Amino acid sequence: MIKSYRILVCDDDDAVRSSLGYLLSKASYTPFFASKPEDIKKYVEETDFAVVLLDMNFSLSINGDEGIELLKRIKILKPSVPVILITAWGSVELAVKGIKLGASDFVTKPWNNVQLLKIIETSISLSDNVGSVDNHQTSSYKSERPTEFESIIGNDQKLIDILDVIKRVAATHAPVLITGESGTGKELIASAIHQFSTRKDNPFVKVNLGGIPASLFESEMFGYRKGAFTDAKSDHTGRFEKANRGTIFLDEIGDLNFTSQVKLLRVLQDQTFERLGDPNSITVDVRILSATNHNLYSQVKKGSFREDLLYRINLIQIEVPPLRNRIGDIPVLAEYFINNAVKAYSLQKKSLSRAAAEWLCEQIWPGNVRELKNIIERSLLLTKGDQINPEDFITAQLPGKIPENSSHTLDEMEKQMIISTIEECRGNLSRTAEKLGIGRATLYRKMEKHGIQTEKNE
Repeated sequence: MIKSYRILVCDDDDAVRSSLGYLLSKASYTPFFASKPEDIKKYVEETDFAVVLLDMNFSLSINGDEGIELLKRIKILKPSVPVILITAWGSVELAVKGIKLGASDFVTKPWNNVQLLKIIETSISLSDNVGSVDNHQTSSYKSERPTEFESIIGNDQKLIDILDVIKRVAATHAPVLITGESGTGKELIASAIHQFSTRKDNPFVKVNLGGIPASLFESEMFGYRKGAFTDAKSDHTGRFEKANRGTIFLDEIGDLNFTSQVKLLRVLQDQTFERLGDPNSITVDVRILSATNHNLYSQVKKGSFREDLLYRINLIQIEVPPLRNRIGDIPVLAEYFINNAVKAYSLQKKSLSRAAAEWLCEQIWPGNVRELKNIIERSLLLTKGDQINPEDFITAQLPGKIPENSSHTLDEMEKQMIISTIEECRGNLSRTAEKLGIGRATLYRKMEKHGIQTEKNE
């Protein structure tokens, strides 16, 4: 239910003010208007607004400098008030500059009314309900684990902070960028956001952008009409249209080529597109969630990722920690995967020995939760007893290298594993440590323990 929030419309064009005033009033907001920079400053100083809609150009210039200076002034006077910038499509770079200075979002002229109202609603929701959620990081205060997230396992404070953010942003339309190493569970986070949103009964469409060739991007994402090209034997509905009224999850967005980034940006701007072979525009209502294991800020600096696209998908960023940074969750996850695998493969119930739990906690897990799940399942299938021990994990890591009925001790098996891996890596100890999932210092200590000598090759 929309409350009667006050919204300040800042634009020197009578037609724009009139149009926005009608739109906002119809949506049950209370619009106020300012056409001059001095009036804007006075209004912001004297009145509390839920949102400020700020045009980037006023009568004195067309380069956006006035808009930038007004934005700075507004953020000094009322730091917590969301400011949505209004700019022409060709000035998106200027809007990105504004985002860096504290604007919450931007729209381009001519705007889409539905999309603009969603941006306003999202800005107000985040301001009212999210509180301390930062644009680039999760919260840091202590909180209890929410009980609703059954599929996300763990009690580490970093994870609890993420669950808290999910609960606060799920009900909004805010685009969320989920970052983290491969295997950390970014898709689970995206799914949880969808499940706790008002869109939960509508589609959750997952798209692996890294797996779509550039030549097929438009046909896959936007669809096509029969006869649009040689192999178009029938109409095809694109991913955005399939996600209408729901959520689209753009996985591996950091792998998207530059040309496709431009096409995606235009759709995210007003959620309107055309199918290939169809001149009619299609408008959808889609919540955007994205994920990547790349540092997109570094890619922007290198010129391989568009800065305007980054800020369009990144109103809220959730950083998922690697497993090595939440060691206390490893035994909990291991037991969870054991129980699931026992049911899935109809296996005898098996428990995790204390030594096995300690061994798991000593590993680096470059593949994170996914790697842990895989080794648990392999160990369960290979282990004959009713308890899983460290040697069962080592055997599972080295299929075929250790005889099934080997009577070797754990120390002997560990020594054999290290020697074999050193040989595989041709004496490169850095690669050996990485392949074994341990630090170099740990490798040196174990080599000394087992009396393994080799010419160090870094």
